[in-house]
Amino acid sequence: MRAFVLTGPGECAVREVPVPAATPGEVVVDVERVGVCGTDVEFFTGEMAYLHEGHSSYPMRLGHEWAGTVSAVGEGVDPSWLGRRVMGDTMLGDRTCRRCLRGRQHVCERRQEVGIRDGRPGALAEKVAVPAWSLHALPDPVDAVLGALVEPGGNALRAARAADAGPGDRALVLGPGTIGLLTAMFLRAAGAEVHLMGRTDESLAFARDLGFEHTWTEAALPDLPFDAVVEASNAAHLPALALDVVEPAGRVVYIGLAGSPSRVDTRAVALKDVTAVGVLSASPGLDDTIAAYAAGTVDPRPLVAATVGLAGVGAVLAGEPVGGAGPGPKVHVDPRLP
Repeated sequence: MRAFVLTGPGECAVREVPVPAATPGEVVVDVERVGVCGTDVEFFTGEMAYLHEGHSSYPMRLGHEWAGTVSAVGEGVDPSWLGRRVMGDTMLGDRTCRRCLRGRQHVCERRQEVGIRDGRPGALAEKVAVPAWSLHALPDPVDAVLGALVEPGGNALRAARAADAGPGDRALVLGPGTIGLLTAMFLRAAGAEVHLMGRTDESLAFARDLGFEHTWTEAALPDLPFDAVVEASNAAHLPALALDVVEPAGRVVYIGLAGSPSRVDTRAVALKDVTAVGVLSASPGLDDTIAAYAAGTVDPRPLVAATVGLAGVGAVLAGEPVGGAGPGPKVHVDPRLP
């Protein structure tokens, strides 16, 4: 089968690789859509911390935001999974440690991560093998495009819930990328007044096209009481800004990751009586994200700017524009395309 293989920083190719087998407890999925995300870009550039910490190494197969149809099941797997449309959890805990047994397998110290950590190839291929227990079935209203947006949506849903903002509350999202916009959508669905801060006129114009009328650059950010602030950017200075602008007794949610350390004054956290929350992984939010998409409570389709085949992934990771792409921040991959 064909797969996108990353062999080093900036080095990649579409190659023929062995078809995965449905080993005991696992399934094979025919991949229909895969989202390209910032983590994939960091692996392409060689900046991803996991490469330097020994968790990941080249060659590797990326792809952790995916959807497809189960085409084979291994021994011990319920055969009713065959033919079902699914997406899968990225974080695969060992299911035996203290964290896993407490329902926190996404922070298992010995976890695998699909398309990210060594030992678990990702979905930028015609087929992917994953444990059956990591699957989440997709109802009819959630097609492959929405299915591949469940993983980033799960992260955003968790961030929005951590912000705990609803009717009568004003929330600020820093960074109108995929996660920031999805978080804004979930906050809006919860009834909050949502503001977005970004760097470019294009990204803010797109946010306004999605119905978010309160959009700002950092220089123009108004002096308003923000009951919750979600930091969803990759800018090292914005975690401190989030703490500066949040209301006393408010909530700050950190889901963005910068390439260098950020500095936050914990005295301000204490003196402002702020609740600060970090969010890693969509795992606890996947089912509720699928339900929100199915009900139409949140519609992330406009975020997908273009869909390319495996041969186009390298250019996307290198930041090259995709011909005919829309204004959204997300590019999808259909491995079935030439």
